[in-house]
Amino acid sequence: MGTELGPLLSFAARSRVPGGFGYAGDDGTVLPDRPVETWISARMTHVFGLATLLDHPGAAELAEHGVTALRTGPLHDAEHGGWRAATDDDTKAAYVHAFVVLAGATATAAGVPGGRELLDEALGVWEQRFWDDEEGLARESFDRSWTTPEDYRGANANMHGVESTLAAADALAPSDPGTAARLRTRALRATERIVHGWTRERDWRLPEHFTTAWEPLPELNRDRPADPFRPYGVTVGHQFEWARLCWHLAAALGEHAPGWLHTDADALFTAAVERGWAADGHEGFPYTLDWSDQPVVAARMHWVLCEAVAAAAVRSTLTGDPRTATLQQRWAELGDRIFLDPAVGSWHHELTPEGAVGTGTWAGKPDAYHLVQMLLLPGRPVRGSVAGAVLATR
Repeated sequence: MGTELGPLLSFAARSRVPGGFGYAGDDGTVLPDRPVETWISARMTHVFGLATLLDHPGAAELAEHGVTALRTGPLHDAEHGGWRAATDDDTKAAYVHAFVVLAGATATAAGVPGGRELLDEALGVWEQRFWDDEEGLARESFDRSWTTPEDYRGANANMHGVESTLAAADALAPSDPGTAARLRTRALRATERIVHGWTRERDWRLPEHFTTAWEPLPELNRDRPADPFRPYGVTVGHQFEWARLCWHLAAALGEHAPGWLHTDADALFTAAVERGWAADGHEGFPYTLDWSDQPVVAARMHWVLCEAVAAAAVRSTLTGDPRTATLQQRWAELGDRIFLDPAVGSWHHELTPEGAVGTGTWAGKPDAYHLVQMLLLPGRPVRGSVAGAVLATR
């Protein structure tokens, strides 16, 4: 039996806690020593918003729980505005806020009570605090009172900013086409700088880390290369993810989409496949490569394979290329064979290159977001967001 949406959603539902969604261990039990984290709560709200669009039993109530928690719970900072990174961390991070925007967008698309209010507030914070219109990119993070910015800029937060603003544009387009158009233009500006600029100039090796002046920092975190959010080197999964977002953005822009979005997406996808697949002699994709395409962190992360399958699904839909369809099927079968934990319906988050469960970067199973999106994209038309694709086939 392969990965199925129903058991996965049932597993994800066990992460519900007061104030949001918690960090799930291997069996789905929330780990008591972990704080409630905004990125997990927002991702789970997005997941259950998607499930609401599919009329999955119980999903609407879980999505509403997430929306309410994000609007009024302890993660929301009623005094200074925005969202804490976690109940024990007051950092105001772009990465975190991008997922709150995504949660609000999907909840809005699904008609979840409070979803539009969450989206409006989250977009307001994103545009006021994080978006740098002069650079066409987002700033990274601040302290709780927004007085001290972090001396760092990152592609990861901007990637999810592109994802979330495209989702927001899809959700708002029927009622506010002007805002939707502005958000899509901003997504294009960020993608043009990171993908069509820095990544293309490096022969499709994606730089992740930058100074505040947006000068690349290729050696950052060489001493701790397995960082879960800021690893050293080239992150294979992000190459797939950026490729997919280029295709989503092109679909959202329609006839106004520049041609480079498709050519750059193809180049990113091809580079990730040719340089990443079995780079160390074991099947699958390593977490990171160095700048000479050699594996640095050889662990197999579930999200990397999910993004490979999702990107292949979108590319196959757009091109009808049978080779891409074959890759999609082969990688999905690999996930079912080595990552799926049939006892709970979710995937192990990290494996060694030999296929044993690993914990070097990730312990437990706190994330259903990548896997749910991977399951929902195949066979659906390409839109600006996953919710948009689901809506198109209702």
